Amino acid sequence: MGFFNFLTQGIAIDLGTANFLVLKDGKVVVDEPSIIAFNRTTGAVIAVGRKAEQMEGKEHENIRTIRPLKNGVIADFHAAEHMMKGMLKLANIGKGGMSPSYRMVVCVPAGITEVEKRAIRDSAVIAGAKEVYLIHEPVAAAIGIGLDVQEPTGHMLVDIGSGITEIAVIALSGIVCDQSVRVAGDTFDEDIIQFMRKEHNILIGQSTAEKIKLQVGAAIEELADAPEDYNVRGRDLMTGLPKQVTVTYQDIAVCLDKSITKIEEAILITLELTPPELSSDIHQSGIYLTGGGALLRGLDKRLARKTRLPVHVVEGPLLAVIKGTGVALSNINNFKFLMR
Repeated sequence: MGFFNFLTQGIAIDLGTANFLVLKDGKVVVDEPSIIAFNRTTGAVIAVGRKAEQMEGKEHENIRTIRPLKNGVIADFHAAEHMMKGMLKLANIGKGGMSPSYRMVVCVPAGITEVEKRAIRDSAVIAGAKEVYLIHEPVAAAIGIGLDVQEPTGHMLVDIGSGITEIAVIALSGIVCDQSVRVAGDTFDEDIIQFMRKEHNILIGQSTAEKIKLQVGAAIEELADAPEDYNVRGRDLMTGLPKQVTVTYQDIAVCLDKSITKIEEAILITLELTPPELSSDIHQSGIYLTGGGALLRGLDKRLARKTRLPVHVVEGPLLAVIKGTGVALSNINNFKFLMR
């Protein structure tokens, strides 16, 4: 029995729309973009993760790049299965001797359907999982930032990922009320692409839009520590020639306004649905922001103005979910009731 336990390795997976993270023995061993490249002719996998991302938008007719996840769930089952296998190889898991089986804890969106759960389970089993447990992302994030999810105290988390924003109130080891809105990092990128097209008559790709978001992305038009203006290169829609324009953080704040407003509305709806006793707790503790979207400049200040509540950007928001998933994995007997 001990020999077979030795062959079973415990790993935690954050199956994100933009990034695929694997945690093993308390350390993040894989942090790669959720993308895979195939050979169109043979169907063979050419690359996964960062190497595949470098090919995106530059591939010739014999290369096909796929992002298998959309809004936090699997959109392409075949590609997801191969991507998961490739990511585990990148983690050097199972090298040498006999390949181990895995005990996997995978975090998933709170609003996931049974069909979507089945797709994730099936992909994990084909990738070599012996046991598969699913944990909701807001719960994993709460555990990851050190909150005691088992106590009778309400905590409100807003997890802004790439494909989806999840708002949840957690108490007594469960989600009391939640809202999911398909407005997140990818939506912000699309807003920036459309802004550059309309305001500057310039065409840019998603990777350039993401760079703009990272360099000068903002949620409000007045920042104390303003970033420098950013030079953007793209294709002029009128002449077809390469063109360079300069954008400011105020430009980006204006173009992201409508999308951020939708997130604000979802937060207000969740607060309305929250039981009075838990509302009292949230009034005292405030709202915790996790996920990559939490890093958008001024977002915490904007949400604080709207809700009149303290808003905290947690330390290491990008890793909060995977850390919590890892804690659940290492204490699987204590947290098994939280998993599906």
